[in-house]
Amino acid sequence: MATKKESSGFAKDTLNGLSAPNKFLHPKYFYDEKGSKIFQEIMHMPEYYLTRAEQEIFNKQTQHIARELLNGSSPFSVIELGPGDGLKSKILLREMNGNTGNFQYVPVDISEEALESLSQAMESEIPDLNIFMKAGDYFHIMKELHNASDDRKIILFLGSNIGNFMPEEAASFLSLLTGFLHPGDQALIGFDLKKPAEVVIPAYDDPGGLTRDFNLNHLSRINRELNADFDLNKFKHRPVYNAESGAMESYLISLEKQTVNVESLNKTFDFYKGEPIFMELSKKFDLEEIANLARKFGFRIQKNFLDSRSYFADSLWKKQ
Repeated sequence: MATKKESSGFAKDTLNGLSAPNKFLHPKYFYDEKGSKIFQEIMHMPEYYLTRAEQEIFNKQTQHIARELLNGSSPFSVIELGPGDGLKSKILLREMNGNTGNFQYVPVDISEEALESLSQAMESEIPDLNIFMKAGDYFHIMKELHNASDDRKIILFLGSNIGNFMPEEAASFLSLLTGFLHPGDQALIGFDLKKPAEVVIPAYDDPGGLTRDFNLNHLSRINRELNADFDLNKFKHRPVYNAESGAMESYLISLEKQTVNVESLNKTFDFYKGEPIFMELSKKFDLEEIANLARKFGFRIQKNFLDSRSYFADSLWKKQ
């Protein structure tokens, strides 16, 4: 169940997005209870290569990753932004915990419920892991944690989450990361790599309709939590991929001219036939772009860990 603070932010962001000249909705609100369940199903689809590619990296290269992260006996913090079910990080944390117990794990997520579930799973599988949960927005939490400790910090930002930021958001995030970390601190960031459209598009427009349902659930959430009257049958899911730029964009398209009332906002929104609501960007990168980003924001690439098909990279950065 959403907290009052979460509900307030959801209402404000929904108002801003649907009032914009080019309508959009914030992807961070995909993950209510139903949305999270749908996404778990998406991750197991044969078409959704991302999870399997990154999982392969952690299954086969965890010892190498841990070796690059463990540095002496001083205490340190592993801060994971948006950990989800923690399936990949759990493998790494178990490996690191077996070599040194001198660190705390700080999962950061907007959902307190998701954090509680993750914490219980971690405590069950790695009983002596020191966990300190933080619920809230990445940007706010990193600012809050900035001066909390002088211990060395390792940021985990896995699962291609950085690809969901618009360019200006990615720049803000990486600038904040630069200010948050001290020289010698590290960040392990997941990047989905550019690949042909025939590989990418089915992951975002599957034959079973799970990605469609995932996007439409955002409208269902607005209906439930903000007393709106979106008719889901009047919107169509449409993905658009630019293989050259790596931009994978998801839209919901209004199938007819219509007006939607959002009672909690005391406002109606008009849609023309064919009008898009921008739902999400899922940017794909190449290794040169990743290197340029690292350099621009004051990092050097320590190592890129790739899966066997070079579909995905977990890029390890060190603050200069």
